[in-house]
Amino acid sequence: MTDHVIIEVRGLAKTFSVYRKAGRVRRRREEITAVAGIDLQIERGAMVGYIGPNGAGKSTTIKMLTGILVPSAGHVRVDGLEPSRARTELARRIGVVFGQRSQLWWDLPLRDSFDLLRHVYRVPADRHAANLARFSDGLDLGPLLDVPVRQLSLGQRMRGELTASLLHDPSILLLDEPTIGLDVISKEAVREFLVDINREQGTTVLLTTHDLADVERLCERLLIIDHGTLIEDGTVAGITARYGTERTLIVDLAEPGPALEVDGAWVTRIDGPRQWLRFRRDDVSASELLARVTAQAEVRDLSIEEPDIEGIVRAIYAR
Repeated sequence: MTDHVIIEVRGLAKTFSVYRKAGRVRRRREEITAVAGIDLQIERGAMVGYIGPNGAGKSTTIKMLTGILVPSAGHVRVDGLEPSRARTELARRIGVVFGQRSQLWWDLPLRDSFDLLRHVYRVPADRHAANLARFSDGLDLGPLLDVPVRQLSLGQRMRGELTASLLHDPSILLLDEPTIGLDVISKEAVREFLVDINREQGTTVLLTTHDLADVERLCERLLIIDHGTLIEDGTVAGITARYGTERTLIVDLAEPGPALEVDGAWVTRIDGPRQWLRFRRDDVSASELLARVTAQAEVRDLSIEEPDIEGIVRAIYAR
């Protein structure tokens, strides 16, 4: 493991034993594979999205990276440590946010939860105060510090969870569904904060999410897992170029009319004078298509709609 690699995984696998009924009394033992031999490396300072459908193995992978679960097979190093053998030392180097789990004390004000965590992580008082001031300002937590956690909204509580995970200056931040259930404004506040932390402190971020807008906004690299196997590993731009073969030309015509009939494209929607024409980038360029459209009708305005990451991921799963 080199200095610039902070997470290294080779042949990582995890199986669970379950017992199913095999008669009135008897039960049959079965082995369920949650993660089936993953290989990957993540460099320091990277922001990486890790996505997949429910049950694909995302959370199981995160739990093995934190030492909560012991791998059934394979090799894993996180910041030079083997997680399951060095959980205490690793806890000082990582921050973890599980969208449906809390590390805050329900009946205590936020400030008291943060102070307890200072003692848990043995953070010097001056460093803790400086970090709390910076994160409170970045996440607008000042008015909430004396409010009991149980009285906070979901968005306010998630901002508190992020602060709690970062007060000890971890080198890695592992996020499992950090924006689940949040409104649009709260999601954007969390995303902006994560971008700032990554840029200013070089914190490595591994993000699992079902909200693909998180991936588009935050990550350059994307890992896609399905049935415990890593099926894609590349840049978001590269995966988009490889699978996002269809684009849409949106044209505003001078007059409403029937669907345009243009070689290399097909109309998918009409709304008054506006028409949406879908085309494959390998078949025709946008400029060629526009020339064919203007040969048939007068165009007042136009725009190109690129494929979104959600549609691309759906196409990958369908494959």
